[in-house]
Amino acid sequence: MRALLQYTLDLFAPQDVEPLVVSTSGSMAPVATAGTRMASAPVAYRHPRANRETRLGGVVVAYEFKRGKRRTIGFSVGPDGLVVHAPRWVALADVQSALDEKSRWIVRKLVETRERHERMAASRIVWQDGAVLPYLGEPMQVVLDPSHAFDAVGAALEVASGAGAIGTRQRLLVGLPRHAEPAQIRDAVQAWLMRQATRIFTERLDHFAPRLQVQWRKLSLSSAGTRWGSARADGSIRLHWRLVHFRCGVIDYVVAHELSHLRVMDHSPRFWDTVRTVVPDYEVLRGQLKDEAVPKWS
Repeated sequence: MRALLQYTLDLFAPQDVEPLVVSTSGSMAPVATAGTRMASAPVAYRHPRANRETRLGGVVVAYEFKRGKRRTIGFSVGPDGLVVHAPRWVALADVQSALDEKSRWIVRKLVETRERHERMAASRIVWQDGAVLPYLGEPMQVVLDPSHAFDAVGAALEVASGAGAIGTRQRLLVGLPRHAEPAQIRDAVQAWLMRQATRIFTERLDHFAPRLQVQWRKLSLSSAGTRWGSARADGSIRLHWRLVHFRCGVIDYVVAHELSHLRVMDHSPRFWDTVRTVVPDYEVLRGQLKDEAVPKWS
């Protein structure tokens, strides 16, 4: 059975590939949480397109089941929940055996997803004077200050020597009236963050490229929903601008990852050995990139 089994997790999908736990009504919440199980209703996670259901331990998992031209049974935990892919010739009993074998992994991922979704919901940004969001791993407070025009994008960062009233040292002064619409505030903050992203990414690309003995030629900012970065053999690098929410070490990992692809265009052991030469603790940083909740912007 082990030869038939495969499960996948996308490297660059921190904020979107983990499943959202959905009830039969389609709401993004578990039927019952792991910590508050109801006697009459077991914990349940249901994919919106579920066509099969199983019980893994004390958890009901309704999953989307697909058959196709493949050689293995594959599990993927995506934005909507569990999807199981199987070859056309594999019996349903073998699929169930594979599910049972990996039940702890599946349930753990579903629970982690619920917790991550709760963190994301708690970190939703309310676009108003005093809004707080992370910048380079530290909280940053948005302060509307109509008395200043600041720089070309209408904002300037102020860093205090001590924590402010809400525990932040960073304040982004935005040249907007205090009654500005949420969309205006969001757009002004995004424009400033994207400018910082271009500056920071360029600096880090220039830092790591010589050490990896590669040459990058073009940097583009990405807003892709499923990837933090990409690299092309011609030296073009794309990096998601929202990486500036993370601390510098995590940004360095992604930059080094993409530059390493200019030497090894796959994820083979040779590739990871290349990344390790410049970011020895890349595994820890990779985990932080996946686990830390990026604030929701809408």
